[in-house]
Amino acid sequence: MNVHAIRVIFQREMARFYRTIMESLISPVISTSLYFVVFGAAIGSRIETVEGVTYGAFIVPGLIMLTVITQSVSNASFAIHFPKFIGSIYELLSAPVSYLEIVIGYVGAAAVKSILIGLVILGTAYIFVDLPIAHPFAMFALLSVTSFSFSIFGFIIGIWAKDFQQLQLIPLLVLTPLIFLGGSFYSVDMLPGVWRTIALFNPVVYLMSVFRWSFFDTADVPIAISLAAIVLFTTICMGVVWWIFRTGWRIRQ
Repeated sequence: MNVHAIRVIFQREMARFYRTIMESLISPVISTSLYFVVFGAAIGSRIETVEGVTYGAFIVPGLIMLTVITQSVSNASFAIHFPKFIGSIYELLSAPVSYLEIVIGYVGAAAVKSILIGLVILGTAYIFVDLPIAHPFAMFALLSVTSFSFSIFGFIIGIWAKDFQQLQLIPLLVLTPLIFLGGSFYSVDMLPGVWRTIALFNPVVYLMSVFRWSFFDTADVPIAISLAAIVLFTTICMGVVWWIFRTGWRIRQ
């Protein structure tokens, strides 16, 4: 394992984050504040509690997941697509660096960025609501796993995309609707029977459910099923990345 190569890739990606750190951190703070004003004040005044939790506190896990998922995909996809777009990826592929080390460097940096942003949103939430965390270690572990798994997914999108328009296609048309329909701002149990059944086909529901459990000790879906769904998604993404480098699809072709 070439630790030096991983560190160089990681530090280069983090340096890009540090150059825009004010925008990277202030943006989620402003967005979170606006969500609290719109959802917490406007809707929260009509929905006092959900599953015994104030609505303002209830939406916090959803806000964190919403931002962490989108940031993970965005950071990782751009990080690998840009060198592919300008052709510098061939220098990286010809260097004495394994595919695993390339993935660890890019995905690791994207995941760390998302974790930091998620923690900033969590800190911002405390300004507006009294937020309990029933399982803090599980919460941080789930935050880390989510950042890692969706950074891998973003890595795949970055390799798949042929231009910057395609880079935004899946996040806008697929990922964002799944997040909003995955119980970010409501409980799946609030849906009528048929629609709840349909919602269970949304993989984001399982992620939202177990992450909300780490805060309030309640879940829409059994914890074991949610964890199994997360492991399955991560395993599939890792398998796709292995296949990409094994065949050279969209990299050497």
